[in-house]
Amino acid sequence: MANVNQYYDLVRRPVVTEKSSVMQGLRNQFTFEVASGANKSEVKKAIETLFSVKVEKVNMLSMPHKAKRTFGRPGQTKPWKKAVVTLRKGETIDVA
Repeated sequence: MANVNQYYDLVRRPVVTEKSSVMQGLRNQFTFEVASGANKSEVKKAIETLFSVKVEKVNMLSMPHKAKRTFGRPGQTKPWKKAVVTLRKGETIDVA
């Protein structure tokens, strides 16, 4: 069995937004920010190990940077990677 700390480095945090909350209720899909080098099989194994659930499907998205201003100075956020995980029927994760 792999080191659990390695999975915590891979799965950074749950993404809690209005859209992700609706997807949890309607489709049993949960959204996580993951490491930029992660792939679908690694994310599936990490979620199944960390939360003791069965994952049906994983979709990956690369989120681009956004232009922002801080104190009038232009800048941008860092690009990041998002994983949308679909769980089997009856499985759930408490991300609150």
